[in-house]
Amino acid sequence: MRTRVKICGITRRQDAEAVCACGADALGLVFYSPSPRYIGTEVARDIALSVAPFVTVTGLFVDAAPATIETTLVQVPLGLLQFHGRESNAECSTWGMPFIKSVAMQADTDLQAVMDDYPDAAGFLLDAWQPQTRGGGGEAFDWDFVPPRVDRPLILAGGLTPDNVAAAVRRVRPFGVDVSSGVESAPGIKSTAKISEFMTGVQSGGTDA
Repeated sequence: MRTRVKICGITRRQDAEAVCACGADALGLVFYSPSPRYIGTEVARDIALSVAPFVTVTGLFVDAAPATIETTLVQVPLGLLQFHGRESNAECSTWGMPFIKSVAMQADTDLQAVMDDYPDAAGFLLDAWQPQTRGGGGEAFDWDFVPPRVDRPLILAGGLTPDNVAAAVRRVRPFGVDVSSGVESAPGIKSTAKISEFMTGVQSGGTDA
């Protein structure tokens, strides 16, 4: 089964178009104001409406107030929610939409326990422990922290680049990979060349024995 790809932290319409043209499966819009990749709902709506069919538009939230999420969903056509805070399974699932839950991976992280706590999650995004940035900081974690066999979809994130993603896919065999800073020319500004190289790396990692 091929490895799915999500490009997160999209801030410009032209970058969303590049993501679609390069064949990624999903893109992420960040609704967390401390992030350098944060965008408001007006810009997010314009980007979301430009996305090609069969590319999933994902909204990233971190302990957002319910009213904030509700307002965003009214204004921006999202297909998937991504939660990076302390949100419970009930809080994540209350919106009647598929969601993925991030997990900050450390040596003592009990991934199975986290998965048990979120029975309604469509998948789990494994990221480096970054309490200040809540992801997107370009930091990798030790891939040995990932259990060899789990029964839920895992999305590998954290410090992935065109140079290391093939090795990551070969090592972890995740359902998908998620990248943000690794394909940027500046914070929030994506490089079409790096996105294309990243996609090539994912494909290479999936086909290597």
